[in-house]
Amino acid sequence: MSAWLEGKVIDYDKANVHIMTHSLQYGSGIFEGIRVYDTVNGPAIFRLGDHMRRFLNSAKIYSMKLNYGIEELQEACIELVRANGLSSGYIRPFAFYHDTRIGVSTEGKGVSVFIAVLPFGDYFGDKHASGVACKISSWQRINSEILPVEAKASGNYLNSIIASNEARSVGFDEAILTSGNGYVAEGPGENIFLVKNGRLVTPGVSADILMGVTRDSIIKIAKGAGIEVEERAVHKEELLTADEVFFAGTAAEITHIRKVESVVLNGGAVGPITKMLAQKYGDAARGRDEKFMDWLTFV
Repeated sequence: MSAWLEGKVIDYDKANVHIMTHSLQYGSGIFEGIRVYDTVNGPAIFRLGDHMRRFLNSAKIYSMKLNYGIEELQEACIELVRANGLSSGYIRPFAFYHDTRIGVSTEGKGVSVFIAVLPFGDYFGDKHASGVACKISSWQRINSEILPVEAKASGNYLNSIIASNEARSVGFDEAILTSGNGYVAEGPGENIFLVKNGRLVTPGVSADILMGVTRDSIIKIAKGAGIEVEERAVHKEELLTADEVFFAGTAAEITHIRKVESVVLNGGAVGPITKMLAQKYGDAARGRDEKFMDWLTFV
C-alpha cells in the first residue's frame, strides 16, 4: 500500500512521525473520511470537493496553515487511489502539527498533510444489515462554547470515544449523544435521522452536530423523492416513538437502528423509508443515478 505525505507518494509503512509529535500528544489534528465506490465506469470518489472544502474549513477554524489548496489535495486523493489500484475503499486526509516540543500552543509549529487510502467494508460489520442497538449516552455532545463543533478535529472525538465505550460496555452497539439542552444530537461518528408519519426528521445545526456530507446527501435525496424533511430540535423520547431511526455517515453509510434503549423499533426490521433511502444513496454513490453524477469524481 502507498500513502501521500507532504506531496509525495511513499510506502505506507514508511509514513512515520516522531512519537512526540504535537498532534499525537494534544489531539490537534484535523481529518476527513471519504469513500471510494466501485462503479460501472471505474472507481469514483464520493463528494470529494465537499469533503475537501470541509477539511480546509477545519484548518481555518484552528488557524492551521496548510501548504496545499483544494485542487492539489483532490489530485493527491485521485493519484493515491490509482497508485493503490483500489476499486473501492476509504480515504483519510489528515493534517497535523509535526513539532515535537512540549507545550499546547501551536504558534510557530509546522503543519504536515498526510493522506491514506485503505480497503474498507461495512463500519458496523454484520450489524450493518441487521441493525444496531443504541444507548442514549450519559455523556453530552460537546458544543461551540467548549470546542468548535464544525471542525472535524481529532480532539473532538474523545467525546465520541467515551460515549461509544459506555454504550458498548453495557451491551449496546453504539451511543446516541444529546446536546447541552437535552435534545438529540448525533452518534459518535454519525448523524441521526428518524421517520415519523412519513416525514424525515433530523437534528439541525443548533443541536451542535457536525454537518455531515452524507447527512446533506440524504436530505437532498429524500427531498428529490418527495419526502418532507424537517431539520429541528428532536426530543429524546421521539426516538422511542419513531417509526424508523437510522444513522448516516461516510463510514456507516445508512445503518438502521433497530433498538433504542429497551424499545425495539419496527419489530427490529429495517423500515421502508430507510430501505428506500439506502437504495437511492447506494445508487447515487455507485453511479447508477444520473441525477447525482456530479457527486462523483472518477479516478
